[in-house]
Order: sequence, then C-alpha cells, then structure tokens
Amino acid sequence: QVQLVESGGGLVQAGDSLRLSCAASGRTFSRYAMAWFRQAPGKEREFVAAIDWIGEVTYYVDSVKGRFTISRDNAKNTLYLQMNSLKPEDTAVYYCAASNIFYSDSHYYTDNSMIYWGRGTLVTVSS
Repeated sequence: QVQLVESGGGLVQAGDSLRLSCAASGRTFSRYAMAWFRQAPGKEREFVAAIDWIGEVTYYVDSVKGRFTISRDNAKNTLYLQMNSLKPEDTAVYYCAASNIFYSDSHYYTDNSMIYWGRGTLVTVSS
C-alpha cells in the first residue's frame, strides 16, 4: 500500500508558476512509475505527465509540453510538478498516482491503469 498526499495548489494569475508536490509513504516509492492527472470542473480526469522509476524518462500531454516539468526525488519519496506560464485552462484538481508499469505511450495512462491515487490539490488560474 502506498499513501500519496499532494500539496502546493492555490490561486494564481495567468503567467505565474506553481510547484506541486506529492509525498509518498508506505511501500518503496522508487518501485513505482508516477504520474500527474488533473480534472477540470465539469470534465473527466485527464493525464498530464508521467515519469519512470528513476526519473530518466518522462511523457507529457501536448497541452502542457514546454510549460510543465515532472520530476521525482526518490530519496525524499516525493514527486513534483513544476508548472510555468500557467493558463486559465490549467485550472483543475491535480492528482498524483502510482503504477507498477511505466507505459511507453501516454494513451495508456488512464484511471484504470494506476493503482494508487492521492486526494488531489486544487489549482486555480485567474485571467
């Protein structure tokens, strides 16, 4: 069992930056590939970014490429999402999630493919 707790969300203006963190406890964090998802109001949850077990390979949804960076610190059992040049359309609840498998195609990152989830942190970007 892995417990995931997100933090770092808040209210910012368009163009600002935020860094989200996801603290993991329980089983060995480095055993899991990790991902960020988000759910905007009235929309389904969508994949944002993923990272492999040691932080060498990453994937991003097209809408955040060049603006967001996913990273991890296995010594601190923590996953990060650095979000720059935020836009109002980035407004959502952001979730971190863990998987036993690091998928080579971002289309495989779905609600059903992840085995542990955090409870989310709200990011609101005003225009």
